[in-house]
Amino acid sequence: MKRKALLAAVVGVATATTLALQTPPANAAPPGAAPQQQQTARVSDPASLAAQVADKAVSSQLDELTRGPDEAYSRVAVTPGAADMFYVSYERTYKGLPMVGGDAVVVTDAAGNVRDTVAATGPTPGDVPTRATISAGKATEVARTKLSRVDDTATPRLVVLAWGEKPRLAWDAMVSGIAGGKPSIQHVFVDARTGEIADSYDLVRAGTGNGYYYGQVTIGTSGSGSSYSMTDTSRPGIQCGGQNGSAYTGTDDAWGNGSGTNLETACVDALYSVQREWDMLRDWLGRNGINGSGRGFPARVGLNDVNAYWNGSYTNFGHNQANSRQATPIDVVAHEFGHAIFQTTPGGAGSGNENGGINEGTGDIFGALTEAYAANPNDPADYLVGEEVDLVGDGPIRNMYNPSALGDPNCYSSSIPSTEVHAAAGPLNHWFYLLAEGNNPGGGKPSSPICSGGPSSVTGVGIQNAGKIYMGALARKTSSWRYTNIRAASVAAAIELFGANSAQCNTTKAAWSAVSVAAASGEPACGTSTSDFSISLSPTSGSAAPGGQATVTVGTQTTSGSAQTVSLSASGLPSGTTASFSPSSVTSGNSSTLTLSVGSSTAAGTYNITVTGTGSTTHTATYALTVSSNPPTRDFSISLSPTSGTVQAGSAATSTISTATTAGTAQTVNLSASGLPTGATAAFNPASVTSGGSSTLTISTAATTPAGSYTVTVTATGVTATHTATYTLTVQTTSGGRTFTNGTDYPITDFNNTQSSITSTATGTATSPVKISITISHTCAEDLDIWVRGPSGTWYAVDRYGGTTCTQYGTRTFSVPVSQQAAGTWVLDIEDVYAGDTGVLDSWSITV
Repeated sequence: MKRKALLAAVVGVATATTLALQTPPANAAPPGAAPQQQQTARVSDPASLAAQVADKAVSSQLDELTRGPDEAYSRVAVTPGAADMFYVSYERTYKGLPMVGGDAVVVTDAAGNVRDTVAATGPTPGDVPTRATISAGKATEVARTKLSRVDDTATPRLVVLAWGEKPRLAWDAMVSGIAGGKPSIQHVFVDARTGEIADSYDLVRAGTGNGYYYGQVTIGTSGSGSSYSMTDTSRPGIQCGGQNGSAYTGTDDAWGNGSGTNLETACVDALYSVQREWDMLRDWLGRNGINGSGRGFPARVGLNDVNAYWNGSYTNFGHNQANSRQATPIDVVAHEFGHAIFQTTPGGAGSGNENGGINEGTGDIFGALTEAYAANPNDPADYLVGEEVDLVGDGPIRNMYNPSALGDPNCYSSSIPSTEVHAAAGPLNHWFYLLAEGNNPGGGKPSSPICSGGPSSVTGVGIQNAGKIYMGALARKTSSWRYTNIRAASVAAAIELFGANSAQCNTTKAAWSAVSVAAASGEPACGTSTSDFSISLSPTSGSAAPGGQATVTVGTQTTSGSAQTVSLSASGLPSGTTASFSPSSVTSGNSSTLTLSVGSSTAAGTYNITVTGTGSTTHTATYALTVSSNPPTRDFSISLSPTSGTVQAGSAATSTISTATTAGTAQTVNLSASGLPTGATAAFNPASVTSGGSSTLTISTAATTPAGSYTVTVTATGVTATHTATYTLTVQTTSGGRTFTNGTDYPITDFNNTQSSITSTATGTATSPVKISITISHTCAEDLDIWVRGPSGTWYAVDRYGGTTCTQYGTRTFSVPVSQQAAGTWVLDIEDVYAGDTGVLDSWSITV
């Protein structure tokens, strides 16, 4: 890096230790100030002043900011620092191509003085080619050779690589996976003319630590030079530090001293353990991070307690009773993060001692799985919990192969719901050991007892398969989970993963019987594969007057095996009412229309009509039909505005529900919604109105909600009638969770700022440059000054205004270098700096 302290002014200004560059009357204000307000902004906003002064320095090519005739600088961020200093960063382009190594920084103070300039490289000669002869696909192929296992790649971008002996045209290809047995996220620069690797760098920093339990180990940390942190950037959300919540930092990437009372040492063990758990989840169970969507949670050490816990946001680890070692061995750390897994699977944490015992057992299971995956000779897998920390001086705190050895129940009984939660984990721990290892595994592994009435023996399926089955069960969890529910869920998972005719299915059942958890009615049998289907109604209720009709869509879906013929029928019809299906039978996966024709003599009232689908099995659904008096003396109507909306998965759509009294007096109307896609929820504010009033419907989608168009039925149930209206919800994908769109129209008016926000749920650090696509209806693009603010609060220039003629804006795409996290709210700011043209922001998207 070329660097030169600023010692003198330019163009004949007297020498001084600082240079005050007068802010010109040029239009270069950041978002928020119209031209007539800019002079005030310069005085009142130090960051704006810093940007103005730095831009002037760049324009003047001050000191290190010299550039070639084909190069241009663009400001990307203004970052405040200590002592009222500001650091204004720039990126450079060469003939329009981004330059890697073309960055620069101007340092200013709050008074508008340039204090220093820094540039990565000097001017670029004008003979660097800009046309690639190697394709982007070939570049990716070459980049993949840097890793032993490739998990993901990104589309390469063509750049001028300014690093090295001379600038060269290159493809910047990002690949992630494993290199040398360790996680790796690499930028690989492939010469765009020769195909050779010109350079590369790894975003993952693997530090070393001297732990108490595991000695010298490699842990994922971050940093460079003389500034490091116990923050694992390759596993977003994972970090370790003290009770203040901040990660420990240091001047080198070596951590801990191996002492049982040293807290940095405790963090070595904690990071090592949770990183092994993360990898186990990925490699063995196919789960993306602790929370299932690519993120984890922080760990804290130094808790002044003989305990360790998960509090819903982070894990916290104390010490043993002798205060000679910290509570951070693998099985304890993985146990606490196992609670996070339990909380972030469906149903959340639940309540009650039995559910709490299942939660505790889940932690023990993930501790055992992680211990087995890590295969560390200092702590071999043993299905004992906390034996290394010796928490209270009595050895392990729980025994999974024989819980009763430490006073916990081996077998399920009616007393479990009132048993202390850690003890209530006994049957689940016992089941998992039997499932994984069997009752008499041999090979030095301990035998395990079988409860009275259980099978004579159980043959294990291996700990990895057992983990897959339990993870599959957790995916079916509800907040009311009890032992009988786990049995049903784990059997379903075993069939799903390994087939009904598998040993895993039989062993799952046998292990549950061996701990006295009996099969519930309707549990699928092992050894017989069956096809099945489901049935649904939309809407689930409605009303009609005598002589009128109500229609219902009957949907079916194949849930296992192959599609089958489903015959449809209805029962529970009121006198004089008939039901007809069109068609009367469907192949599962298709739908039918049910028409209920209310007879003229049908008495007023509400009737529950059972719709039955009969195939290889039978399923039912219920429709509530309200028959009103004829003619209605009280009635109301319902309408939605808007009637449709488009969202990214993970975002929400809103609609105003209006009601009106159409006959008689006003009545209370209760609102509900059906037909929601997977992972979506609907909320009404308020949930009921007096006819004539309105409510706001908010449909919130999950990041996992499948893309598609869905008809959501809003049902309004009043005292005398029920009415429905439909809302068409379109859910868009997020391109792997990293592209987000706001399609709402925003007006753009003269001398005003228009802002539109997008909430990103992407994990980790934003991939720089972010890709921004903007569609604007405006007749003078040259009037518009466009910036984007990242979740950290830093503004980045997107498209600066200026020009001598006006052109239509249309759709334009930008690559904007950033340096910050991806998750959070990104704000697009558009300032119309001149009079005479107005327009509309139609939509914009950002790929982070």
